[in-house]
Amino acid sequence: MSMLPAPSVPSLKSARRWLGNAGQRLFRSDALVQADATPFQVIRDDGLVQLRYYPPLRESHIELDNGDVVPVSPRTQRTPLVLVPPLAVNMLIYDLFPRRSLVRYLRARGFELYLVDWGRPGRAENHHSLATYFAEKLPALLERVREHSGERRLSLHGWSFGGLFSLCYAGLGQDPDLANLVLVGTPTDYHRNGALGKQYRRLSRNLKWLRRRTGLRAHDLNPAWLRSPGWANSLAFKLTNPVASVQGYWNLVKNLHDRDFVSAHATNGAFLNDMVAYPGGVIQDIIHYLWVDNVMARGQLPMPGGGGQLSRVQASILNITGAGDPIVTRDCSHAMDTLVGSRDKTYVTIPGGHMGILGGATAQQESWAVIADWLRCRD
Repeated sequence: MSMLPAPSVPSLKSARRWLGNAGQRLFRSDALVQADATPFQVIRDDGLVQLRYYPPLRESHIELDNGDVVPVSPRTQRTPLVLVPPLAVNMLIYDLFPRRSLVRYLRARGFELYLVDWGRPGRAENHHSLATYFAEKLPALLERVREHSGERRLSLHGWSFGGLFSLCYAGLGQDPDLANLVLVGTPTDYHRNGALGKQYRRLSRNLKWLRRRTGLRAHDLNPAWLRSPGWANSLAFKLTNPVASVQGYWNLVKNLHDRDFVSAHATNGAFLNDMVAYPGGVIQDIIHYLWVDNVMARGQLPMPGGGGQLSRVQASILNITGAGDPIVTRDCSHAMDTLVGSRDKTYVTIPGGHMGILGGATAQQESWAVIADWLRCRD
């Protein structure tokens, strides 16, 4: 009777490493997360919304994912830059990896850098609307930036709904010192939004028919009924590319022996699996103003009373879209071109999806330097 050979020592070591990485990924993944490592100070906190300031870096240079070395600028740009995120995301996306961190890169390029953290709205915030963010909270936050920096001129960088907030804030026409808008994956005409746009048009027809017959509008419903919890937002985001989501977990299984890969997977998961709720009032506005009436395609702002117009936007605009973005297509975003009053407008389309164009390797290679150079030329 033949005996099976004993496992080799390397095989036992690999098995222990595999099991150790699997256990930590399942039960202690927080220890693997590399995100949110760049130091910052909270300079305003209202109990929900925080305003961060990123002090100058102490390093002489930073490294990027592709191996490029970026020297830390000894010169600070005069015009502070404020990052305006969308709702539903946590702030890890802006500082995801030490070598793939938008805040570290922009700080290295010499920008006085601030970031708005919208926080985690609970059920008590279900009355919050879109205008709550761009017409009430954002003006107060930007005034704090001005107090802290000592500068009146500001630039805004908005991704996704953060870009919509930035664009709508400019459309209020109340800030003559708003110098520049960097808009990344920013929606404007929801009915010209690819496959999603077809669904919005169908929904618009049906709900307008219902409105004519019954008078019922989204704002007639209890906002608590329309609240979208964080887990639902995470699921919806993953369903925009379900194949990639499944492939990500399969790649994890294949690479459990690789500690760096497991750490990277945990870091991405900390962002994707921990999204934030949409208040019910925001969903009411999205349905009524954006999906059904598509008001921004007519140059109006998504708020009651018709306050503000996109024609009042005078700031210079850099618009960045993703060629593979199913959430905000190029046509949806570029619709702003004929609506805004800005004369200085630059449009760039890069490879990548909705998340990739902000913080992925595509963004590092295709747009980060473009953003920094474009802003520095207008400082």
